Amino acid sequence: MLEASLSQLEQLVSDLVQQNQSLLGTNQSLSAELAQVKDENESLQLSLMEQEEKQGATAARIQALVERVSAGPVSA
Repeated sequence: MLEASLSQLEQLVSDLVQQNQSLLGTNQSLSAELAQVKDENESLQLSLMEQEEKQGATAARIQALVERVSAGPVSA
């Protein structure tokens, strides 16, 4: 009976070691994917900031044009 218990314990330990290895691999893959997604997120945020700057500059130019038109005709 002791031999059977020892054999079961060895099998459980072996299963746990195998499961641990599998989880380590999954963790490594997820860590790499997370790093890639973080880089992509940073790139998208920078792109958004650039677009917001361009949009602000465009809005200011349009506002200046509207003000010029509202001021009335210009003498030539």
